[in-house]
Amino acid sequence: MKKIASLLFVFALVLTACTGDQGPMGPPGLDGLDGQDGGIIASSAFEIEVDFNAANQFSHTEKYGFEVLNTDVTLVYISWETTDGKDVWRLMPQNVYFDDGILVYNFDFTQTDVRFFLDGTKNLTTLGSEWTQKQVFRVVVIPADNVGVDVSNLKDVMQAYNIESFEMK
Repeated sequence: MKKIASLLFVFALVLTACTGDQGPMGPPGLDGLDGQDGGIIASSAFEIEVDFNAANQFSHTEKYGFEVLNTDVTLVYISWETTDGKDVWRLMPQNVYFDDGILVYNFDFTQTDVRFFLDGTKNLTTLGSEWTQKQVFRVVVIPADNVGVDVSNLKDVMQAYNIESFEMK
C-alpha cells in the first residue's frame, strides 16, 4: 500500500511540476474602479435649444450625431428654472396646468433621433413665448447595461455616467 501511495505521490508531483511555453498575451480588459470588476460604459449626451410653433407643428426632431444601439435608452431633461443662480432640470415628460387645459413637454426616441414635442389639452397656438421659445433640453443616451441609477435626478445621471459637460447643438 505504501508503494502505491508513494507512486501516486510521485506521479502527482511530476504532473504538477510540468510547465509549457507561455501562451500569447490576451486582449487588455476595461479599466474599472478600485474594488469593482469590469469597466465603465460611457454615455453620450448633448444639449439643445428648441423653438416650438405652429409651422413646426410644435415639434422638433434631432439626430443624435453618434452611434446609439437598439438597446440604449434616451432620457430628456428640460431646463425648468434657475434658483440661486443654478439651473434646475426636470426629467420629461413635464406637465403645466392652466385654467383652460394642460401643456405637456414630451419626447420620444428611436435609434437614430430624438423628438421633442408639445402635447396636452391646452390650445398650443395660444401659448406665450415663455412656454414655446428657447426651450433648453439635455439629452442623455444610457447604455442598457447600466441600470440602477435614479434617472429623475440629472446630477446623479451625470455622475454615474461620467458626463462632465454637454455639447450644444
